[in-house]
Amino acid sequence: MTALGRPEGTVRPRAALHTDAPSIDLSGAWRFRLSPTADAGDFWAADFDDSAWDTLPVPSSWPMHGYGRPAYTNITYPFPLDPPHVPTENPTGDHRRVVDVPAGWAGERVLLRFEGVDSLGRIWVNGAEVGFTQGSRLTHEFDVTAHLRPGESNVVAVRVHQWSAGSYLEDQDMWWLPGIFRGVTLEVRPAGGIDDVFVHAAFDGGRGTLRVDAPAGARLSVPGLGLRDAAVNTDHLLDGVAPWTPETPTLYDATVSTDAETVSLRIGFRTVAVVDGILTANGRRIFFRGVNRHEFHPDLGRVVPLEVVRAELALMKAHHVNAIRTSHYPPHAALLDLCDELGFWVIVENDYETHGFEQNGWRNNPTDDPRWTDALVDRMRRTVERDKNHPCVVMWSLGNEAGVGRNLASMATVAREVDPDRPLHYEGDRSCAHTDVHSRMYATPDEVAEIGAAAGGLPFVLCEYAHAMGNGPGLLTTYRELFERYPRCQGGFVWEWLDHGIRRGNQFAYGGDFGEPVHDGNFVIDGLVFPDRTPSPGLAEVGAVFAPVRLVADGDTLTVRNGYDHRDLTGVTLEWTLAVDGAPVATGTEPAPPLAPGESAALSLPNGAVAPPGAGEAWLTVTALAGGLRVGAGQLRLREAAPRPRRSGRRFAGDTLGPAVFRAGELVALGGLALRGPRLDLWRAPIDNDIFGRDPVAERWRAAGLHRLTHRVVSVASGEGLTVTSRVAPAGSDRAFEATYTWTADDDAVTLALHVEPTGDWDVPLPRAGVALAIPGRCGRVEWFGGGPGEAYVDSDTAALVGRYESTVDALQTPYVRPQENGNRTKVRRAVLTDPAGAGLELLGHPTFELTARRWSTAELTAARHTDDLVPGRDIHLHLDAGHHGLGTAACGPPPAPEAWLKAEPFDLVITFRAL
Repeated sequence: MTALGRPEGTVRPRAALHTDAPSIDLSGAWRFRLSPTADAGDFWAADFDDSAWDTLPVPSSWPMHGYGRPAYTNITYPFPLDPPHVPTENPTGDHRRVVDVPAGWAGERVLLRFEGVDSLGRIWVNGAEVGFTQGSRLTHEFDVTAHLRPGESNVVAVRVHQWSAGSYLEDQDMWWLPGIFRGVTLEVRPAGGIDDVFVHAAFDGGRGTLRVDAPAGARLSVPGLGLRDAAVNTDHLLDGVAPWTPETPTLYDATVSTDAETVSLRIGFRTVAVVDGILTANGRRIFFRGVNRHEFHPDLGRVVPLEVVRAELALMKAHHVNAIRTSHYPPHAALLDLCDELGFWVIVENDYETHGFEQNGWRNNPTDDPRWTDALVDRMRRTVERDKNHPCVVMWSLGNEAGVGRNLASMATVAREVDPDRPLHYEGDRSCAHTDVHSRMYATPDEVAEIGAAAGGLPFVLCEYAHAMGNGPGLLTTYRELFERYPRCQGGFVWEWLDHGIRRGNQFAYGGDFGEPVHDGNFVIDGLVFPDRTPSPGLAEVGAVFAPVRLVADGDTLTVRNGYDHRDLTGVTLEWTLAVDGAPVATGTEPAPPLAPGESAALSLPNGAVAPPGAGEAWLTVTALAGGLRVGAGQLRLREAAPRPRRSGRRFAGDTLGPAVFRAGELVALGGLALRGPRLDLWRAPIDNDIFGRDPVAERWRAAGLHRLTHRVVSVASGEGLTVTSRVAPAGSDRAFEATYTWTADDDAVTLALHVEPTGDWDVPLPRAGVALAIPGRCGRVEWFGGGPGEAYVDSDTAALVGRYESTVDALQTPYVRPQENGNRTKVRRAVLTDPAGAGLELLGHPTFELTARRWSTAELTAARHTDDLVPGRDIHLHLDAGHHGLGTAACGPPPAPEAWLKAEPFDLVITFRAL
């Protein structure tokens, strides 16, 4: 039987090691030629004339340098399902590099190492073919000793085919980007050297057990633990060892040496085990506060510079992410070094996904085809062998969305054969026949609760949940409460970390923007950070929900809970501020109680945290700090605001009511400030969670006509004030909303009391419920007292603390790659929009409203496909809402929780307007 998709000519896979053996980094400029088909002609001879070729950096993804075009699909293969065959139109990139090999390498064994080639690379050295890679995100090494000429110039030639049999095994949700996208090196393997090392470092109650598997006769040194030139391949019992966890990532520098070579290691002691249905580390339950992470850069494709990786991990730590799933392939090896150092649990996933076969009933799926067994076993072995020495790696994953079949067992067997100490993960097989955890994607909160409450079973992990596409995700607090309530429900991994937009001018491109005939649009724009790794509001919400120190109002006290898994609160400082109507009146600092993991305690109010006499709304805000990092925040309202009086006492005369001027029942000026509105508005530019999923609510909104409402003034009555009744309805329907605007005024302000009654059978939730108005564009400075500083919605407001904030209208916008509803500030008590001279508009809530301000209309926002489609107009468009439909995570997961649905029910909104 023919084996499909397997590399040839490679040496046995081994661990990624830091060695003092000589090596040559082949990164840099290579000669390059792109051909439309695989039959591109000979080019590998050492004397081949490549002077007419272009130059291309290696590592690189060649479409990011103008050769061919990127293409994005989520599930569907971009070529016919005809395994193992691929189209004749197969973009093929030929690469050549001249390298001078030192004369001193004569007689040495030399390996040529490729860290990543997408999708198949055929390799020649000085005209001799040495083999080919298969497994784009996997390391392949070739023994080129017989073909090198030390002391001379040597030619390395690589032909990279975009499509290969291996492409059927790599149908991950991402851009298809061929190229040599990770490093290439020539490495000496000295006689008597250290080809491989396997570190086993267990921890149990303060004692470590260390065994390092290495060539016989090698010497082990761990100076920090008093080991010097100790034996390998034997157990060393060590007292006083500090454990490795994401919260306490203690590493011990070590070396393994022979007379010919020294390998440097960083060792972390931890024991991972499943005990009574709970996944544990060092005897304590693991709680994954995780994200899924692809490797992507908006300018470089699969090439992500190390400084960018370190910065994004620091950003994760600042937002309390403690775990990464390497979706859906092994990452660059340097990532795991950093995860060891900074502290993350990591699930390393095999480079395997065949999701597109599902669309054809899983016919011919490689997971159940013995012709692919060798290739899949090889991929799994390479995954485990390379990364086995990292304490951060807590589980191996067999792959992603590849269905079920006999080859899962083969992959599981080789993973356990190489590394019997780590559990196995795979989501696609509900039987969990080959795994040590029960894994699901996008299970609803009800399903999670049912799993958690069931007796017995495996540890449960949501390998994907909370789809962070566009504005969202919602439901994070709901899931966190379930993870905390049920011990077997051990957290999960938000999908995902990064928007995969490709920079194109002033915008980021997504699927279809490069003319792909088959694509999945903006489904690749689904991260907690934008393509340039700027945080989105979703990341702020994740940080607030994942924060390890919980400060929660409980009656008239504030309760502090230690949400760390492995450390107490020693060294955590609590900073507090007492504010009245958002203005600080007292501050202080005190140490947090030294609570053990999971413990809670009520905080006594700090001395001085007493609301002064008066009628203002008083809040105590407490922020927890550790090592300069904010690790939690909470608020306690010490005094409610006194009810704000509505303006009254002025009669309607002509077209005037106090400082307000009306025309045909609509406010058109206020104290000299021109404006239009307010009038009932129920539409929002649909967010991705409204558009995608099993039951897209935006389709129901459009079918109901909520995006094309018309207004008819029914009556206008005046006297002590002004009452305007209107009927708001879509064409072609007898359903409507009856809106009653009651205006009252004094000398300098008017109050609107809006009451809305639906009529007819409104069986859909509303996008929003409020009013819209336009004011002059010069009023671009914004101050507000309410939730902030960032945007927030009903099911995504943990990060919003009540306070006094300021911004600009432009800065209120969230530049989602596909424009959509954004920028809402929640529970606003008071807002002021002013021009540079201080003139403008004051808004006072009775008691609160939701505030959005932007320089384009909702219709323009709805129509836009990219951010540069949004052109500022002359006006600022204000939305003052009583409520919004929740965000949920329905683009790939559940809709908003029932309590976050904005039902078509009667509502009231009361706001006072005053010109400044």
